[in-house]
Amino acid sequence: MRFPRRCLLSLAVSLAASVASLPVTAPARAQAPTNVPSLPSLGDTSREALSPVIERKLGEEIMRDIRFNRDYLDDPPIIDYLNNLGNTLVTARPGSRGEANYDYFFFAVRDPMLNAFALPGGFIGVHSALLLAAQSESELASVLSHEIGHVAQRHIARQLGEQKTDALIPLAAMVLAALVAKDSPDAAMGVMMGGQGVAIQRQLNFGREAEREADRVGFQIMGAAGYETSGMVAFFQRMQNATKMYDTSMPWLMSHPLTTERIADIQARIRETPYRQRVDALDFFLVRSRARVLQDKSTKGYAQSEEFFRNQMAQQSRHEIAAGQYGMAFLALQRDDHKGAQAWLDKARATIERPPAAGAFSSPLPKGLSESILAYTSLEIKVDQEKNPEVLAQAIAEGQEAHARYPLSRGIAWQYADALIKGGKPEQAERFLRDQIQQYRSEPELQDLLAQAYSKMGKIALQHIALAESYALLGGTMAALDQLQLARKSSDASFYEQAVIDAREREWQARRREAMGEKSKDKDFGGASFRVSAGPVAGSGAGTGTAKDDPFGRKDLNKADEECAVSRPGWELSGSRTDPLARRDPFSAAARHCR
Repeated sequence: MRFPRRCLLSLAVSLAASVASLPVTAPARAQAPTNVPSLPSLGDTSREALSPVIERKLGEEIMRDIRFNRDYLDDPPIIDYLNNLGNTLVTARPGSRGEANYDYFFFAVRDPMLNAFALPGGFIGVHSALLLAAQSESELASVLSHEIGHVAQRHIARQLGEQKTDALIPLAAMVLAALVAKDSPDAAMGVMMGGQGVAIQRQLNFGREAEREADRVGFQIMGAAGYETSGMVAFFQRMQNATKMYDTSMPWLMSHPLTTERIADIQARIRETPYRQRVDALDFFLVRSRARVLQDKSTKGYAQSEEFFRNQMAQQSRHEIAAGQYGMAFLALQRDDHKGAQAWLDKARATIERPPAAGAFSSPLPKGLSESILAYTSLEIKVDQEKNPEVLAQAIAEGQEAHARYPLSRGIAWQYADALIKGGKPEQAERFLRDQIQQYRSEPELQDLLAQAYSKMGKIALQHIALAESYALLGGTMAALDQLQLARKSSDASFYEQAVIDAREREWQARRREAMGEKSKDKDFGGASFRVSAGPVAGSGAGTGTAKDDPFGRKDLNKADEECAVSRPGWELSGSRTDPLARRDPFSAAARHCR
């Protein structure tokens, strides 16, 4: 993932803070250079592995930073598809959740490299380029199955727990080096040196035995789920060929070395299993069309996507034709051509529903999640026309029907709520969103929409409370606390709402002290202190400072707080918020401090 250099220091501090408060014994550490973050160690080396609770906490902290990044593909159809596929694989084979019994979460990031990765605690990421490179659903399933194997066998936790004292490297430095590498090799080298590069290489590179184990578990998962196991070999060979074209000057970032021996071992396993042929569901093709458009949103990228879709529509397969038409619809929507988007979407639906020609050898298209994806896109097109009351009325009616048909689609729920707000029905949106929040408590988008509804209703205190909840879910504790202060100062805050504000403030202040490693009010770090130097790694000209004062070396924290108030969405010093979803650049200097 290509994290902007200006957010790297924030990422390092966030990850460091997440491990600073863990109940561990800090072993001795090698002295790090002064121009890179010096982070706390992860745990007692006498343990064989990190506990599942700590591993999950680390994964959640990393995910907060990933969700905050602009390359995170926060696209509901893609997320729903990946989680549907991933959980189909997880549930197909008993024991796939591992001894920790994690709830898996699958997501995508915009990146041109063919790769997927597993984070601590059951979070599995897929690069957009990998989605596009997979030529069948079985090939994509093979990669997810392999990563599930790493999580189920707890390879990350076992590696970290088995490190010797003098080689135990903070996870934050390891992840930071991986994320910064493609944007700035020099900066990555600085982080690697600060964390003892050779040891980080040992942690990034899963051992040969771990890779074989993940292959074996992944192979079993694929077979149990009914996918073609030959897809694993086909895709791994393609990834191996693609890897040869990439820069190999940083071999420690090759986290999944593909050896001829591993591929031969998989081929031998395939020969011992019965042949199975699987027809790909339509949702696989539709999701790839969305990913292609989102991969490169430049004018050139859109032109290349259009050329691809037109070539795709010239194929004989109804899968390909429908996917090309759907891609043209989504591309037209990105260009604000709502009429064209609706026309192409109607063509895609007609192609999908068209019966096979007389005498042709063709079976009905396996649809998977495709119907909910098409319903979501139809809503997406209409809700985007917020200045057209007639179209918004259609969106409300369509959204109500779609939600009744697909109650588990979070994307449809969000579009329906947005239509209610824009269509002048904020009270109905509030009731609907409160029900949704009871089901999906960890979704900041729902809190953002709820804040919009409250803004339309003139309920300023509740608006700021909802925004505070959204920031807290994104890991922005400071931003959440400032929103609570704005809610407290609102003239319409009731006694009950003041009590909610007080309770949340105590909870988040405790979370902040924990994240900063504060054991008590006197900010005693108890051996978990860490120091951040803003040097070449962060690309910042700021001075140095300590985390308990100001992680970004700011001299005037009051001024920084004022910058936060005007740089972050919904963080006004006074007045009300009009559009909580219109997020500005989250990586500005002020926003870094806000987090």
